[in-house]
Amino acid sequence: MKRLTNKRILLGVSGSIAAYKAPDIVRRLQDLGAEVRVVLTQGGAKFITELSLQATSKNKVHDNLWDKEAELAMGHIELAKWADAILVAPASANTLANLSAGKASDLLSNVVLASDAPVLIAPAMNQKMYGSLAVKDNLSILQERNIKFISPEYGEQACGDIGEGRLADPGEIAKQVSEIFSSTKLTGKKVLITLGATIEAIDPVRYLSNHSSGKMGMALARACIEAGAQVTLIHGDVSIPLSNKSNNISANSASEMHQAVMENIGNQDVFIACAAVSDYRVKNIEKNKIKKENKTLTLELIPNKDILADVCKLNHKPICIGFAAETQNLIENAQNKLKNKGCDAIILNDVSRADFGFKMNDNEVVFLTQKSSLKIQKNSKQKIGRKIVEIIIEKFL
Repeated sequence: MKRLTNKRILLGVSGSIAAYKAPDIVRRLQDLGAEVRVVLTQGGAKFITELSLQATSKNKVHDNLWDKEAELAMGHIELAKWADAILVAPASANTLANLSAGKASDLLSNVVLASDAPVLIAPAMNQKMYGSLAVKDNLSILQERNIKFISPEYGEQACGDIGEGRLADPGEIAKQVSEIFSSTKLTGKKVLITLGATIEAIDPVRYLSNHSSGKMGMALARACIEAGAQVTLIHGDVSIPLSNKSNNISANSASEMHQAVMENIGNQDVFIACAAVSDYRVKNIEKNKIKKENKTLTLELIPNKDILADVCKLNHKPICIGFAAETQNLIENAQNKLKNKGCDAIILNDVSRADFGFKMNDNEVVFLTQKSSLKIQKNSKQKIGRKIVEIIIEKFL
């Protein structure tokens, strides 16, 4: 998997002549697997066209804080939530001053203020400007706020001066962006994750199942892989590609998934039961297709084995994290599941909502333990997955 696969990078292009290198930066980020969107400042638009950035990024270029077409007319908030990281390259002296002062004078500065994503800046300006006390002070302030600084290069500049201030090489910029996602917090740990929907046959044609797509489970898997874990995925029916960096095991029915989990749970450090497993199966599966008749059809259902509960009963069980997909009495039902299953934590999500949950790219969850409750606000499943893994590491590892 490329270092920036499934990462969303927001590139801010400000008013430096080095803005002409922005399309190359976009390409280098894409080469590493990132999806890129661009915010173009008024100054940046003097050096590079919106059309060229749109063509390379394959996304709309954003340049207007007051864009009426933006979602809910709050485009800066949507962009802030969308980004996994914000890169300002080139960062002009004026942009550095605005960011260090905490101004909200344009779309880019508003997005930076509204986002909790990591921010990287790659300055580019005349060597005298770069060496000025004001610019050095602004850089120092930004670094104190944990904003990463990508050093400019030394060399000949557009004005003919020779010195430090040239924009860093686009390949190096992309490399440094990718490095902020490198983590070794789960290095040496083994994580088993179930994901997707199980399928319970009625006859050779029909079956019982649910709306799970596997997106949340795959987001958790990618977050664990990013953190250095050795990941095993036991998956039912999914609508998304699986990682080629995990050990992937197919399990169609709940019984098959139970067997696969119990065969692979040994020596696992963490078990995350994210799959939407059918609670019941048909007692007598018809060998031939049931023909439609004008009468009521009755199916006798019997309970499936409880995968999460059985793992929690093991003498040497791993850290066990379950999911509770609920439609009513959310907290109460999730707390009951936490107690009855004997797991370490339950992740509650409201699947009655139309704006997140099953099949959607966004989610909103509550991380519950016996002693605490933490709500993770609505965001992309990729970001939710990373946050969940961070909490698991903090609380249990």
